[in-house]
Amino acid sequence: MHEVRSINVGLLELQKFGFGVEALLPKDRTGMEGSRYNLRRGETEVGLDDLRGLLPAVREAGQRGLKVTRFKGLGEMNAEELRETTLDPEKRTLVQISMEDVGAADEMFRVLMGDKVEPRREFIEKHALEVKNLDV
Repeated sequence: MHEVRSINVGLLELQKFGFGVEALLPKDRTGMEGSRYNLRRGETEVGLDDLRGLLPAVREAGQRGLKVTRFKGLGEMNAEELRETTLDPEKRTLVQISMEDVGAADEMFRVLMGDKVEPRREFIEKHALEVKNLDV
């Protein structure tokens, strides 16, 4: 039932832009050349036969020329990347944190910096929605 409501909401959004459900369906187009819809970005144009291909086409256009890398920890970065992202005084922000309870501070440090992944994951999952400043 929830899926039907979600689909109906999506179709209403499409109607705001002048498209109906038929825009999502492939259409036999005998005798017609070219694509039914065109996505343009600068000089680049991508043809779409139906709107189902719009999101992947936009995503692909946005990623063109980008290189995505992921590091699990600072120790996995090479020296240049570490300097650029973390050590450069012009780009870094240092925040002083203090805790009155030495035992609680030690426990927090153990959870967040320790070798065990599970307690850290649990902490992140528990407090993720409380984040105020996130440096990505």
